[in-house]
Amino acid sequence: MLKRIRKNKVYKISSTIIKAFFSFAVILIVLVIFIQRVSNNKATLGGYSIFTIISSSMAPEYNVGDMVFAKEKKFEDINIGDDVVYLGKEGDFANKIVTHRVIGKSTVDGKYVFETKGIANEIADPKIEGSQIKGVVIFKGVLISAISRLVNNMYGFYFLLFVPLSILIFFEILDISEERKKLKGK
Repeated sequence: MLKRIRKNKVYKISSTIIKAFFSFAVILIVLVIFIQRVSNNKATLGGYSIFTIISSSMAPEYNVGDMVFAKEKKFEDINIGDDVVYLGKEGDFANKIVTHRVIGKSTVDGKYVFETKGIANEIADPKIEGSQIKGVVIFKGVLISAISRLVNNMYGFYFLLFVPLSILIFFEILDISEERKKLKGK
């Protein structure tokens, strides 16, 4: 019975599609998360970057673990109300990537200076220069946020990476055994 199923055209097409889907999904997930982690949030592609929210200062708009996509913008094009991602330089923000909302904008000695604040915070951040801004948030990646949260969880890692990888290996073993049987039959 198993031989009849494996010789069925629908099975062959379905297994090829499933293998391609799982391969693409696993590679894409690992690639995005790997690049973000290894580059320490410094990798950009065409001015676009991905950042992970690490505090609840922007809740409920962005929650811990959400991944946001930011685009580089000219400082003069950044407006009050925009959510920006920046590299902190002072106090608790030193050397941390922060995502907060612009609540003020001015120029000092020809340089843009921004005042930002987390929407869940009561007090504003230390003022930042335009050169600290990595980009303006353009959207929250709902699917990639969920995947990232799952991958960072031991059980999620198991089900998102290990299980699909096991399915791929299973299909490959079936294909190899089928090829061996064909070669022996010739």
